[in-house]
Amino acid sequence: MERSRIAVAGASGLIGSALVRSLTADGHEVVRLVRRGVRDAREVCWDPERGYVDASGLTGCDMVVNLAGAGVGDRRWTPEYRRVLRNSRVLGTAALAEAVAALPRPPRAFLSGSAIGIYGETGDRVVDEDAPPGDGFLAELCAEWEGAAAPAWEAGVRTVLLRTGLVVARGGGAWGRLFPLFRAGLGGRLGDGRQYWSYIALHDEVAAIRHLLDGEALSGPFNLTAPEPLTNAEITAAMGRVLRRPTLFSVPAPVLRTVLGEMAGDVLGSQRVVPKRLLESGFRFAFPGIDEAIRAAG
Repeated sequence: MERSRIAVAGASGLIGSALVRSLTADGHEVVRLVRRGVRDAREVCWDPERGYVDASGLTGCDMVVNLAGAGVGDRRWTPEYRRVLRNSRVLGTAALAEAVAALPRPPRAFLSGSAIGIYGETGDRVVDEDAPPGDGFLAELCAEWEGAAAPAWEAGVRTVLLRTGLVVARGGGAWGRLFPLFRAGLGGRLGDGRQYWSYIALHDEVAAIRHLLDGEALSGPFNLTAPEPLTNAEITAAMGRVLRRPTLFSVPAPVLRTVLGEMAGDVLGSQRVVPKRLLESGFRFAFPGIDEAIRAAG
């Protein structure tokens, strides 16, 4: 990809910060969307929960990547936090998509975050991008989140929906909480361990986003997950194997429900999601296996 001016929302998050490092290392100019006052021309003021973005700051951007959203696992899903989860994604995405659509010279591409939570509970069934949305809060949230990107698509901007799985990384997300536990010898199976987890190494997540930025013919939903999902029990065994720690502990499902509330359904739920369209587009994973992904995370 030729050197470009790329706007990134969610640039301080786990994926966003890694993406910004990758883009700047290759000489691209990154414009960050920030909630505070802007400091220079490489920042754009916005407030995703109010649905506001200073559209003038996006002028001249070749591409826009939207990775913003409050952390799903940061707090219990009280009615108030559900509103935060929704507003930070849906209102923010709608504001960005509308701003992109209204620009005199719209960007070549609009990549917008989503999650494999859109499929709901899949059990042992393998699902790809052709599967319909599932049921439950996360599935409904993701469907609304993706729908908010419609103004960009309707304006003729190539729009890609990034349906991300569990990112294997030390610096944040669900896996960021697992690493310290396993290193301390306190890691173990969650529930019965038979639920499928669809994961992706942080390196491959960023590489996939870069691949989709480059792919001028690529649009619509893409699952960003490793090719072979594994059960929680298999991943637990891999964590112990790679980190050389025992995995004797397990957390029963009733305890998880007490501690996590409704969010426990996401931890105990099974999602066997595969990246069919990503593979068909020619993307090659650097760390397709779980052992490789864990080692890459350090």
